[in-house]
Amino acid sequence: MLDALSERLQATFRRLGSRGKITEADLDAALREVRVALLEADVNLKVVRDLIVRVRERALGADVMRSITPGQQVIGIVHRELVEVLGHDQEPLRRAAQPPTVILLCGVKGSGKTTLAARLGLHLKQQGQRPLLVSTDFERVAGAEQLRVLGAQIDVPVYTEERPAPAAAVGSRALAEAKRSGATAVVIDTRGAVAFDDALADELAALADAVDPTEVLLVVDAMAGQEAVNIARQFDEAIEGTGIVVTKVDSDTRGGAVLSVREVTGLPVKFITTGERLDALESFYPDRFASRVLGMGDVVTLVEKAQQTLGERDAKEVARRVRSGEFDLEDFLQQLQQVQKMGPLSGLLEMIPGMGGMQQQLKGLDAEGMWKQSEAIIYSMTAQERRSPELLNGSRRRRVARGSGTTPADVNRLLNQFKEAKKLMQAMATGKGAGALGRIVGR
Repeated sequence: MLDALSERLQATFRRLGSRGKITEADLDAALREVRVALLEADVNLKVVRDLIVRVRERALGADVMRSITPGQQVIGIVHRELVEVLGHDQEPLRRAAQPPTVILLCGVKGSGKTTLAARLGLHLKQQGQRPLLVSTDFERVAGAEQLRVLGAQIDVPVYTEERPAPAAAVGSRALAEAKRSGATAVVIDTRGAVAFDDALADELAALADAVDPTEVLLVVDAMAGQEAVNIARQFDEAIEGTGIVVTKVDSDTRGGAVLSVREVTGLPVKFITTGERLDALESFYPDRFASRVLGMGDVVTLVEKAQQTLGERDAKEVARRVRSGEFDLEDFLQQLQQVQKMGPLSGLLEMIPGMGGMQQQLKGLDAEGMWKQSEAIIYSMTAQERRSPELLNGSRRRRVARGSGTTPADVNRLLNQFKEAKKLMQAMATGKGAGALGRIVGR
């Protein structure tokens, strides 16, 4: 997520922090680097200019120059100003006073509206709501069919019509069906265009009049940079949006749209999407996002992902087994599988303070292949061996390697990883994690 920008900013602040004292000239040089990094990430020029001015004023006003930790002070100021640019507070989805809540998705072609409709459907379902997905797009070939397929994957009903009709008419009939079926939320996917035009504006305005949406979410493709921000502003002026969703934030892109769109449109960013999976939808927290951009991590989101994936009861059982020393290779396999469900490894690393830099080291590595190899090795063991890894002598390890299509060295590597993970988890469970982590990493 914004890897190039994050690396540039972290390098700048490391250089600044390496000085015991900094001068005004040092501060200006660092802020010039920050300015260039933000502009190269395609952040809006006015947003960058205003941000740099505020950071400089606050840094001078806080008397950072005489601080014993000037680099950390400047990072803190940049973080606070980024949070302000991003919207300061998290903005949840609005809910209608009387259900159903109607969410209208608008954006240009290719911005990811249809997939987002399914992701929102899954998000609402996980919150205990009964969503209905609706397609009003008759222009894109198989647009309605794509939504039906996605709806089936998450077990959420989808309303479509076979014969082309005005979007407003389809929306009205879908809303009637939602009320009849007891749906508590309706997510409406709309037609996109290559560029925003009067015909699309009129169509969306008529649809909004027909369904009276609780939310009008403008979908912004991070890969489109500032052009996406300009289009979002055009949509907002035509139909009065209530929020922004930025898609493809994890893509290999400059990503400045995320840092610009709220300041330019005045609308809050409510969600970002960070992967291919349908559960790769994150509620947008400005402070957490700013922390990730600056390499400060985002432990809160990481814990929330873990809780969603594992569940509180399972987490407590794992903790009990770790404390009691019962944690074995079957538990280890289960944890590997749970981590895979949480998303790409690079995305998890950027949430851990100080670990963002490891993403560069992982480039070119086949993380998914490594997971699969670990699974194959453990599945090639007997149940007794998984429960008692100490039984795995040389001959057994060679047998496991043959059965898993790997080498004895691969088996040894996995067993060493298991031992170190078990040590670290036991240390964390007993409150001695920091020292244990240092010893393990130092080996």
